[in-house]
Amino acid sequence: MSDHTQKNQQWQKEIAALWPAIKGSLARVYKPCIRKHCPACARGDKHPAWMLSFTLQKRRRVMYVPVALVPLLRQALRNGRKVEKLLYRAGPELVKTHRQLAKSTRRSPAKS
Repeated sequence: MSDHTQKNQQWQKEIAALWPAIKGSLARVYKPCIRKHCPACARGDKHPAWMLSFTLQKRRRVMYVPVALVPLLRQALRNGRKVEKLLYRAGPELVKTHRQLAKSTRRSPAKS
């Protein structure tokens, strides 16, 4: 098995281990509710909520997130940052591999 194939398989395993992965940010916000006679809102207290913001088709989007989903989204955000680091690392490695392959094909004798 070639070194390139081994690196490719290793990279695929690293990426697969980081699922789920997302890019964005998670924020806890405090908002008033829609009930007319809410005692908390009447006191000026607001209700906590979680929001996920992300970019989709060059536009910033925001979604409300159920509290039960927050731990999974936090892990997915951490994984997304790790995937991004892997992608940044992959570019130079791809160029190095290409150079090594080009160098080895130039050195090998031509067949007659």
